[in-house]
Order: sequence, then structure tokens, then C-alpha cells
Amino acid sequence: MKADDREAELRETVRQPGLVWCYHLTDEGDGGLQAAIPPADCSFRWIHLNLSDQRSLRWLEEEAGLPATVHAALLTRDSHQRVVVEGDTVGLVLHDFERGFDPSSIGRIGGLHIAMKPGLIITGRYRPLHSADLFRNRLEEGQRLADTPTALDFVLGVLTDSLASMVLDLSTELLEAEENLLVDDEAPDTRDLIAARRRSAQLHRMIGGTRVTLQRMERHPALPEGLAPIAQRFQPRLSALDADIVAGQNQLKLLRDELDLQAAQRTNANVYLLSILTALMMPATLVTGFFGMNTGGLPFAQGDHGTLLASGVALFSAAASWLLLRWMGLVRKQ
Repeated sequence: MKADDREAELRETVRQPGLVWCYHLTDEGDGGLQAAIPPADCSFRWIHLNLSDQRSLRWLEEEAGLPATVHAALLTRDSHQRVVVEGDTVGLVLHDFERGFDPSSIGRIGGLHIAMKPGLIITGRYRPLHSADLFRNRLEEGQRLADTPTALDFVLGVLTDSLASMVLDLSTELLEAEENLLVDDEAPDTRDLIAARRRSAQLHRMIGGTRVTLQRMERHPALPEGLAPIAQRFQPRLSALDADIVAGQNQLKLLRDELDLQAAQRTNANVYLLSILTALMMPATLVTGFFGMNTGGLPFAQGDHGTLLASGVALFSAAASWLLLRWMGLVRKQ
């Protein structure tokens, strides 16, 4: 009997999808996070899947009951942001940052795949995403979701808050770099500026694409009732975040221009100094070259103080060159 129980448990485990976590709410108001697929008679279910797991693909094919277009959008490996609507089911692909071994780090842009229908929302990813941890943390803190519109509002709210936090961090980093450069004359590391530029480009693409996707979703004629106001509500905030990113990019450009200007000024100062030194040493070089000729009748060749006199002539020629450059206005105070 125990062997039969173990075999049945093994079969059930094989049938389970590649579940990351799930949330459910019953008609009695009970629910929360759990590690197994909740029963279909729950009033609301949220299932977050690992789409790289073949069990997830099998479960979606056999038990999810999604229309063909939404099913295809959920499984596509193309992370281009989009919205599809078929019947009472909506499919979304939204951008999010992939997460590495360090949960606080962000990397490449990935896709959060979403399928929604009454009483059920399915999210999936091919690689770990930054927002999935935020979803789970807030659900563990007691956030309750009663239906699909509430879940969509929750998803968009968490994504927007996450993007706003990243935009704020980037703006703060650029302000500190600019302050250090202009006040303390401390130039930022070039690698940090390159990383900031890459991050700003990623955020601009993510925020702009999300805003356009929500606009298309709001205007879709077949969108189920209750979802359009939610899509509309987040568009102004995304527009403001996009404006902040554009302002940050302009600030980054001005910072790079200031760095280039200071580098050019240092180069000009060095070239100027070398030019003055060359002009001062040229007459003395001519003098030493002249006295270095092995010819007859060379001045100061006879006597005990020839070297001293020749050195005096070289110094006098350098001093005369300096006075001439000052008189011509070619020597300036630094």
C-alpha cells in the first residue's frame, strides 16, 4: 500500500507544472500562497510558472483552457511587448529585468508573460525576473486579490513602482556625479557612466513600450469590461517616468560634455606648456650645437672659462626668448 501511495504521489508530481508559486482565494475568503496548483473551484487563482519546464507546457496545453492566440502569446520566446484579446481572455507580454544570483542586481530585459480570464491569471517567465519576487513578497505581506481586474491592477502597480524606484536611483546617481564633478572636481568613473547610459536606455525602452501596450489594450474593442480603466490609470505615471528618463539622459549628455570639455582644457594646457618649453629650449639648443662644432676659430675654445661663457650665452638666449614671447603676448598666466 505504501508503494502504491508513493507511485501515486510520483505520478501527481510529474503531472504538476513547473510551478514557481501560486495564490488562491476561496469563496469563504480563505487563501494565500501555496506550493501546489489550487483546485479549479476556487473563486480566484494566480499561477506563476517556469515556462522553460516542459511540465508547464503540458499543463497549459491540457488544463489551462486558453484560446489559441493567448496561448501562443504566453509561450512565445519573443519578449516584444504586446496585447492580444480573444473572447474573455487577455494576453500580455510586458518587459521586466532579468534577475541573477544577486536578487538586488538587474541585468538584461526579459519578458513577463500574462494570461487573464475571469477567476484566473497565469504569469510565466523563461528566466527569473525582478518583479516576480516583488509580487510574492507583497502577497506574503497580506495583499489580497479577489478577481482578475484587481490582480491586473496589482501587477501593473508593482511593475510601475519598481520602474519608478530604478528611475529615482538613476537620477540620484547622476545628480551625485554631477555635484562631485562641479563642486569637488572629482570626475566619475567612465565605466559607471557607461553603465548608467545603458540602464537609462533600457528603462526608456521598457517604460515607453509598456505605456504604448497599455494604450493599445485600453483601445481594444473586445477588451473585457473593467480592464480598460486600469490600463488607462497607469499611463500618466508611465509618461512622467519616461519624461524623467529623457531628462536623465540629457543630464548624462551634459555630464559627458563637461568631462570632454575639461579633458580638452587639460590637453590644451599640456600642449601649451610643451610649446613654451620648446620655444625656450630652442635657442639654447642652437647655442650648444654651435659650440659643439669641431671647426677652427671656435669662440671661447681658448682659455679657462670657455664652458662657463658658452653656458652664459645659452642661458641669455633662453631668457631673451622668454622676454620676446612675453612682449608678443604669447605667454599667459594659467
